[in-house]
Parts: sequence; structure tokens; C-alpha cells
Amino acid sequence: MPALTGDEPSGKSASTETSIPIQPSAAEQNPQPTLSQAALPPAVGTGNYAPTPVTPGASTGTYVGQKVAALRSDLQRLQANINQHNTDLQQARQGMAQDAASYYGLVAAINSRLQVGTTPGNPQLVAQWNQAQSSLDRLNDDIARLNTISNQAASDSALAAYILESVRAAYGLQGAVDEDHRQLNILENDVNRTVVLIDRLLNDLADDISRQSSYVTNERRNLTTLSLAIKNGELYGQSLANRAYSTAAGPQLALSTTAERRPLMVIRFDRPNVAYEQALYNAVSRALERRPGAAFDVVAVAPARGTPGQEALSTTTSKRNADAVVRSLTNMGLPADRINLSATTSGATQTNEVQVYVR
Repeated sequence: MPALTGDEPSGKSASTETSIPIQPSAAEQNPQPTLSQAALPPAVGTGNYAPTPVTPGASTGTYVGQKVAALRSDLQRLQANINQHNTDLQQARQGMAQDAASYYGLVAAINSRLQVGTTPGNPQLVAQWNQAQSSLDRLNDDIARLNTISNQAASDSALAAYILESVRAAYGLQGAVDEDHRQLNILENDVNRTVVLIDRLLNDLADDISRQSSYVTNERRNLTTLSLAIKNGELYGQSLANRAYSTAAGPQLALSTTAERRPLMVIRFDRPNVAYEQALYNAVSRALERRPGAAFDVVAVAPARGTPGQEALSTTTSKRNADAVVRSLTNMGLPADRINLSATTSGATQTNEVQVYVR
């Protein structure tokens, strides 16, 4: 019997054990171990919607077997349509990426030239602006192509639902063998996968159409402002419409008379060709940053002095100046329904001026 003390039963001391070294494996000797990466979801706008091929099946010679073969053929035609939609979608995305890159390159070239300074109405910048407009038009055509694909995919979604209902109804047909029901089960799984794929395709198309439509709308406003900057030879910035709609709903502001308010900007037309547009853009832009829902009152102010004829002539000139200010604001992207135009006379002014108020 072994002793409970841990000593050798014979009374002899245990011999010293010899350690056997184990050589490290090749993976342990690698100074840079390889780590497996987790599968990441596809990036937005890059999903691929190629369906899994339909599982084939052997003929059983029964009526139900013939029905299964017909439904399988319908599913194969449906998947061929989806493959075509997927091909068209990938081509449209490639076209949008190229058109967007071309557009951004042209706009960046125009902005950099305006930033360092250039002549008003530079023909080179006008040509680049026309090319940018063409790139944006091609983007709009790509959106129309996405709408066409979405409509076709919606029609295929209705066909997939019909095939799925037909497969489920085939379970109740008489004269089937066990192999028929096994193939129906496989076919039902194939149809379900196809239905899910079509739903994902439709959702992705809806996201692409919404995103691209918003992008094109905003850039059209920016192009309008950029055309005004090219005309005057000075850089402004993004369209005021993008700033005006930066929040969902602006605050409700009470109206007040101009006598109770301090004007945001006063433009005095005391000489020909007054350069006011850059200062006007900066003032309105800062006002929209503080209050995105703001509207603006443009008031033509004529001096109340001189004969009635001189006063009437001064009022007409002042109104014409106010119309020019309103055109500048709309060219900068400010919506026309956010601008209110009026005219008045004042004995405190010495020259024609236009006052801009925030409300």
C-alpha cells in the first residue's frame, strides 16, 4: 500500500525527473502573427444583390412534380431579372461616382481661382462652370435611372410574392410523393431568400435616390451662388438656401415696423456700381447661422427732400436699387418667400439707400 506521507513505499528517494524540451511551432516563431478579421458589412451604396442560384431537382413524374418544375422555372426567370437590376445598379453607381468626382474637381478649381482673385466674368471660369453644370445634369440622369430600376424591382417583388403563394398552395395538391414535398420545401426556401434580397434591393435603391436627389438639389443652389461669384470675380460661399433649411422648422417671429428695429445692413447708393454683395452675403449668412428660420425685409429708403418731382424720381431710383438687392439675395440662394420688399421715405437720410432687416 502506498504511504500517506508522500514518500516512496520502499523508503528510497525519488529519482530526479529529466525535462524534455518542446520546440516552438511555426506559428509561435512568427514575429508578426496573422489575425483573422471579422467580416464587415458592405459600405453604404456598395451592396451587391446577385441572388443564390435555384437548387435543381429531379423529375418525379407526378403532377405535383411538374408543378414544382414550372415554379422553379419561374423563379429562375425572376432571378435573371434581379441579376440584370443588380448589374444596372452597379453601373449607375459607378457613373454617379465618376460624375460626382468630375463635378467636385471643377467646383474646387473655380473656388481656388476665385479665392486667389480673378477678373469679373472670367471666361475660363464660365467654361468650367458650364462643365460642372453638365456633370450635375448627368447625375440627375443617373437618379432617373435608379428610379427606373426601382420600379422594375417593385414589379419583381410582386412576382416573387405570387411565386411564394403558389409554392405554399402546392403543398395541398393531391397525388404528390415524398420527394415532391421535399423539393417544395427547398423551393420555398429559395423563394424566401429571393424575396428578402428584393426587399434589400428596394430599400437600398430608396436610400440612394433620396441621398442623391438631396445632393443634386443642394449643389444646384450652390452653382447658382457660384455663378454670381464668377460674375463679380469674388468668392462667396455655399448657397444661402442650404443655411436657411439647416433646421427642420424655424422659430415663429413677430412682425414689427422698421422704426422699432435696427437694420442688419444699410447699403448707401451714393455712387455708381456700389460693391455690396460680399458684405451682404456675409451679413445674411451670419444671421442664418444664428436663426436658420429667419426671413428678411428689404426696404427701399428715399430721402424726403426737394420738389415733389425730385422726390418721386428719388423714390423710383431707390426702388430699383432694392430690386437689385433682392435679385442678389435670390442669386445667393435665399428663397424668394423669405424676402419681403417695401419702400418708404425718410427725412433723416441724405441719399438713396436700402435697409435689410431680420424678422
